[in-house]
Amino acid sequence: MKSNHNKYSLIQKLSAYWELTKPEITFLVILTTAMGYYLGLNTLGKGFNDFHVWGKLLHLLIGSFLASGGVSALNEYLERNFDEKMKRTFHRPLPSKRITPSEAKLFGIFISTTGVVYLAFTTNLLVSGLTATTIILYLFVYTPLKRVTTWNTLIGAIPGAMPPLGGWATATGNLEWGAWILFAILFCWQIPHFLSIAILYKNDYKLGGFKMLPVVYPKSYQTNLHIIFFTLALFGTSLTLYFANVTSIIYAFGVTVLSISFFMIALQTVRNNSKAITRRLLFASIVYLPALFIITIIDQILKI
Repeated sequence: MKSNHNKYSLIQKLSAYWELTKPEITFLVILTTAMGYYLGLNTLGKGFNDFHVWGKLLHLLIGSFLASGGVSALNEYLERNFDEKMKRTFHRPLPSKRITPSEAKLFGIFISTTGVVYLAFTTNLLVSGLTATTIILYLFVYTPLKRVTTWNTLIGAIPGAMPPLGGWATATGNLEWGAWILFAILFCWQIPHFLSIAILYKNDYKLGGFKMLPVVYPKSYQTNLHIIFFTLALFGTSLTLYFANVTSIIYAFGVTVLSISFFMIALQTVRNNSKAITRRLLFASIVYLPALFIITIIDQILKI
């Protein structure tokens, strides 16, 4: 008798492998990596009119995609038994039996390792090392802590904030203040983003045994405090790019409007944790990073 996972066509199987890479998260990794590269280049006074610059960016994005997709697959492998218990994750490739655990593990190890090695040969060892460190922190620190302590969100924001460091290091070969400001921006952004998800899927996380703030503290005081504090911190860190002379007044104006709008939505959320308003916060957080990147590009084009 054929095993259940063999009944899927090649297209269905490839689709399942694609899902394992968590494309929506990988897209954000690619976006923030590119932002780090772009701003790093601009600090050197370089533009995108050089073919070599575009080639380096392509190598960076390929390696980053492989590493991010691989670590996502391995995360799903490690959490497969918990994903089965939650409505938002039971349809994933492993709980739905479209991919076997051994297939997911081998796939994740292969493409994440390939990504790290690829970056070592096509960018530099600093970028490769940062990527390997991100993978280790995500899989062996953040992932197990999700079932141990509510600090997991803050700790997990460290590897989550590292992609722009790799972008900057690819462009400049080192990590200057601008790179660390980008790290701080992404760190602060993740808290309201992931806590909005935790609020919306509080019951699911409880079933899965994850120690999220809204699960452990259902009255939401601690969750609300984190959302407000880190939304304000996001405004401050985003504006720091201007005070560090990485961007101009055009960026400062744009990011002020963007951040105040985001803060007003966060304020509405803590006043009323209804699903409709919390979804608005989640949507606003998803929009924030691409909007920030667009403002940065406009700033670099228009500044004198």
